[in-house]
Amino acid sequence: MYIKELSLKDFRNYIKLDLELDKGINIFKGDNAQGKTNILEAIYLCATARSHRTHKEKEIIRWGSEYAHVMVSLQKNFIDDIIDFHLSQKSKAAAINKMPIHRLGELFGCINIVMFSPEDLQLVKSSPKERRRFIDIELCQIDKLYYHALKQYHKVLKQRNLALKQYLKNKDMSIIDIWDIQLEEYAKEIIKKRSEFIQELNIIAKRIHEDISGGKENLEVVYEPSINSDEFQSKMLKFREKDILYQTTSIGPHRDDLNFLINGMDVKIYGSQGQQRTVVLSMKLAELSIMTKYIGEEPILLLDDVLSELDDKRQKDLFKYTENIQTLITCTGIEQSVWNTQKIGKLYYVKEGNVKEIEM
Repeated sequence: MYIKELSLKDFRNYIKLDLELDKGINIFKGDNAQGKTNILEAIYLCATARSHRTHKEKEIIRWGSEYAHVMVSLQKNFIDDIIDFHLSQKSKAAAINKMPIHRLGELFGCINIVMFSPEDLQLVKSSPKERRRFIDIELCQIDKLYYHALKQYHKVLKQRNLALKQYLKNKDMSIIDIWDIQLEEYAKEIIKKRSEFIQELNIIAKRIHEDISGGKENLEVVYEPSINSDEFQSKMLKFREKDILYQTTSIGPHRDDLNFLINGMDVKIYGSQGQQRTVVLSMKLAELSIMTKYIGEEPILLLDDVLSELDDKRQKDLFKYTENIQTLITCTGIEQSVWNTQKIGKLYYVKEGNVKEIEM
């Protein structure tokens, strides 16, 4: 899978941009705040129907404009697809091959991406919410049923929380019972698929981490569900009084987490910064491997100013595992590890929302 063309109109600081990308490595070089990350954000938007930087769509639209448009032309398994994404101040819409889609969730799986940014290097130490997001973005791209269950779960969760707030007025426990039944249905599906995914991720990440660490470290990725499927009903009843008191659902997949162990020790507490970064790198490379397995071709790799955060060895390990993958890199300077790959397709210079291809 690779993107052939990318077009932006009134997107962030771009008035208009048309790019033809190479199948291999595409480098976007320039100073900070010039628009490099905006290019990756546009692709991420077409892949996931959301920005990785903001929940406010109006921030994506260029100042003074009413609309923004992104077009991605890609080839996958010898089939050409065109994805159009439109943003207004109040709504967003998309079309696949000029056919409007009814639900933005239908975009998942059309473009498969793995994104790696400096923020991801904090995955081990960041909040459980970020680790759940890591799981969800991956699973939604390869499993439509998971996306449906996750979406429905959060809808029901919102209704249950509303019922908890209203209980103090109406004292109607039957409404909470109804939402508990529906919540259990979707929660069990989410827990099952997350558990299976983390088991597979653990096997691959363990192997990669062992290679990167020279066989000195054994990585274990542990799924920590807030509640197990077989105890869902009993636990929900047990915590109901607390939920009513605090007017929110205290347990469920929205409270799940991951834990990372190296040689049996918690990396979050005892791991060095270098070990934590190696764990995240292993996770991202495992993510590439899993996605390739499920979609039958390599996804697109987006590296947002991450190379400067990795030492020479980790940069070398990254490129060792990413051959034959279309890669888009943003950077302020070109790392030696990139030149060493000898597979740079195109080099661009980005300044104030203008992109110019540089001859190499």
